[in-house]
Amino acid sequence: MTRDMVLERLSTVNDPEIPDLSIVDLGMVESIIVTHERVHVTLRPTFVACPALDWIRDRAEAALQPMKAHVSYDFDHPWSGNDMTAQGRRHLQSFGIAPPQDPSHAVSCPLCQSQDTYQSSIFGATLCRSLYYCKNCQQPFEAWKPT
Repeated sequence: MTRDMVLERLSTVNDPEIPDLSIVDLGMVESIIVTHERVHVTLRPTFVACPALDWIRDRAEAALQPMKAHVSYDFDHPWSGNDMTAQGRRHLQSFGIAPPQDPSHAVSCPLCQSQDTYQSSIFGATLCRSLYYCKNCQQPFEAWKPT
């Protein structure tokens, strides 16, 4: 199995709450080591306290079968929104979630792209997202928290 084959299989592992957003597009794959006997994949969690980490690891290992695979997490090198692919950002936006942005910039509304927004709550539906409100289209939306 090659590194590209591993990435192709891992691209079938989607975020448990966002359809069609793979862990590859999220930028979670930190390293891949392939030997003739085993594959070792290291992932970076998008949010350290994410309750889906075990679920994601189990799905990643299953996607790599029949090869013996070991998937682990690196908590020492934090994930960044910059690690997301352009496709991953588009998937988030089409799902109605603003992709992570530099904290010094205004969060753009994923519905109308206006930057006339404000954070209405630091807490969203999950630990990695916050609630925002767009003054332009007058719609609430979630934004991925920057890291």
